[in-house]
Formats: sequence, structure tokens, C-alpha cells
Amino acid sequence: MPFISPADRYEKLLRAAVLGWICCIAVQQYCEAGGKPAGRKEISHKITLEEPRMKGPISVEEAITRRRSVRRFLDRPLSRQQISQLLWAAQGITDKTRGYRAAPSAGATYPLTVFAVTPEGIYRYLPAGHELELVRKGDLRSLLARAALDQPWVAEAPLDIVITAEPRRTTGRYGQRGMMYIYMEAGHAAQNIHLQAVSLGLGSVPVGAFDDDRVADLLQLPEGHIPLYIIPVGYPR
Repeated sequence: MPFISPADRYEKLLRAAVLGWICCIAVQQYCEAGGKPAGRKEISHKITLEEPRMKGPISVEEAITRRRSVRRFLDRPLSRQQISQLLWAAQGITDKTRGYRAAPSAGATYPLTVFAVTPEGIYRYLPAGHELELVRKGDLRSLLARAALDQPWVAEAPLDIVITAEPRRTTGRYGQRGMMYIYMEAGHAAQNIHLQAVSLGLGSVPVGAFDDDRVADLLQLPEGHIPLYIIPVGYPR
């Protein structure tokens, strides 16, 4: 058996201890990252919304009669139940078996994505789980208003609903005529929002004048997605 000096033995023990310490840190980081390698930690920022109500206080006919464009809003926040109802009216699931949504879509291609711009941040609506997914933190309504050619009601409303689309989902099936179907679908969803707002005692206004690129940048839209419609919603002043 070769002779090992006390100094050599101490050095080997020290190396083993350091290696073990490094392994412990690596395992801890791996667990904290949810089983993913360190540096790829994914944090979920999702909010499950309240279940939408299937009956309202007024009829469809009354909502149609009372709907008007409202451009002045009270400084009063909307409840999460109200936001839930508005987003469901736009793109919520109405048939869980077949996945049909509140607004009709050509060939059930569903190219639309709806965003909620609030004082707390920008959220993407996820119809399948009736959830909100955080896109950006902070009150960015003034930036959205700037992108909408400085229309002040966009910054003033407690909620701005932005409808966007991924055209290839529909044009891939119907060619260029698919763009017409997408515009129709955005109109269907928007009218649902306007009528739902009236039913909730709220006001809304359609906004179509905006800089597409600036709105897309603000919402951090992926390539191939375009903004189509902005709808400020709030309590009428």
C-alpha cells in the first residue's frame, strides 16, 4: 500500500468536500427551477378568472337599444368579475366539448387573441382555462393611448381590451379571402364586448385609429400577429 502523507490526505478530503458542496448547490438550483436546468427557470404568472354568468339583468334588445359610444370614464376600477365577463363575451368557451367560442369563427380557425390592458399590467386572455397571463407589469395605458394617436379615453378607461389576430391560422385555409373572415370575426367579438358592457352598467367605445407597429410592440406580439381593435371600457362619466 503506497504511503499517503497527512498533507495529501487533507488535500483529497478538501477536494471531496468542495465537490459535494458544488453538487448540493446544483441540485438546489435544479429543484428551484422546477426540474429545469438553472438559468431556464420559468415562472407562471396566470390568474384564473371568476366563472362567467349566463344570465344578465337586461335583455339583448335592451342592450342594443342602450349601446352608445362612451368617451369619458370615471376614475373607478372594474372588478375582476366584470373583466371576466367582458373577456368571456369576446372569446370565452361556450361549448367545452367542441371548444366553440362566444364569437363565430370561419372554419373554427380562431385567429383572434384578446388582451386586457389594466392599471396593473397587460394580460393575455387564455380562453381554454378562462385565465389571464401576464405579459407586462405596470400601467401602460398612457403608452397605448399614445400609440392610438393620443386619444385620451384610451388612457382614462380602467380597462382597454385589445383584439389581435394571427392571420395565417385562417388564410392558411381560405387564402387571402381569409382576411375578410378575420375582420368579420373581430367585429363579432367587439360587438359582444360592447353589449356585455351595457349589461354590466358600463360604457365602451370602438377605437380603430392607431399605429399598428407601436401597439404590436407594446403588447409584445409574436411575429405574424397584428392588432385589429382597441375597446376602452369603464363607468361612464
